[in-house]
Amino acid sequence: MAPLKLIDIGANLTADGMFAGWYHGKQCHSPDLVHVLQRAWDAGLTRIIVTGGSLKESKEALSLADSDGRLFCTVGVHPTRCTEFEKSGDSEKHLQELLQLTTYGVARGKVVAVGECGLDYDRLQFCPADTQRRYFERQFEIAEITKLPMFFHMRSAAPDFLEIVKRNQHRFTAGVVHSFTGTSEERDQLLAIPNLYIGINGCSLKTAENLEVMAGIPVERMMIETDSPYCDIKNTHAGIKHVKTTWPSKKKEKHDIHSLVKSRNEPCQIRQVLEVIAAYRKEQDVGGFARAIYENTCRIFFPHDIDTMADVVLSANN
Repeated sequence: MAPLKLIDIGANLTADGMFAGWYHGKQCHSPDLVHVLQRAWDAGLTRIIVTGGSLKESKEALSLADSDGRLFCTVGVHPTRCTEFEKSGDSEKHLQELLQLTTYGVARGKVVAVGECGLDYDRLQFCPADTQRRYFERQFEIAEITKLPMFFHMRSAAPDFLEIVKRNQHRFTAGVVHSFTGTSEERDQLLAIPNLYIGINGCSLKTAENLEVMAGIPVERMMIETDSPYCDIKNTHAGIKHVKTTWPSKKKEKHDIHSLVKSRNEPCQIRQVLEVIAAYRKEQDVGGFARAIYENTCRIFFPHDIDTMADVVLSANN
């Protein structure tokens, strides 16, 4: 593999039991996260941002981030989990606990964004739209107090999402709409908001239309991710023909620490996301393209990292 510096802005390393060997309530193999992470570092990742999707998951994400200097995390509540505010019995206290966890994690240098938060109207069976909207908006309070960027989720809810983000634009410094699968019109509406980036993963590269929409995102407004263990690039996806880097894989029942688990996405596979994006856009300098995305990510999520930002400044002057 050619040397590249990569950052996965969204990996669900604690949200699902797959990296502990659990699938649909059954343990199929022993925990293998240590091997998953080693594959990621070997593939050129320098950092991984672990996604927090609930108060409990955010605590677990921060605990995991504390275990390795290359791991960081977000703190927030996913739209489909927003009923947890009311189920807690005291929504204000729940919000304060999120704020306290965020502040604690920022002081440790580990929490780099508020989220995953937003709106998901594809899965209203998990949380009604009005509840999603209410607690999406409340999480801007955390961003405003901590001065952190935001890690957004938007699925089949663009009009309401855009209205809320625009109304709260003064309350957050920057943000990324991760796992983007929207239309070209929605893309352009997002890009019209200053300091808002678009995150691309395997789910963003499924169809020919997805690829065309992705191609219209300026590189200076793009970030990449895996959303692992979900959103792998499948053989049926339009982007699969551009994938160059592969790893051996086996079914979960035949688990081998030296192989990927079939259909379980891993952070190392962010190389495949980059390959599809670069090939479809006909990028001649893939290294330079990857560096631009890396610098976007550092600028928003790691602005106080002197060494990293020095690299950004040097490359901009070359």
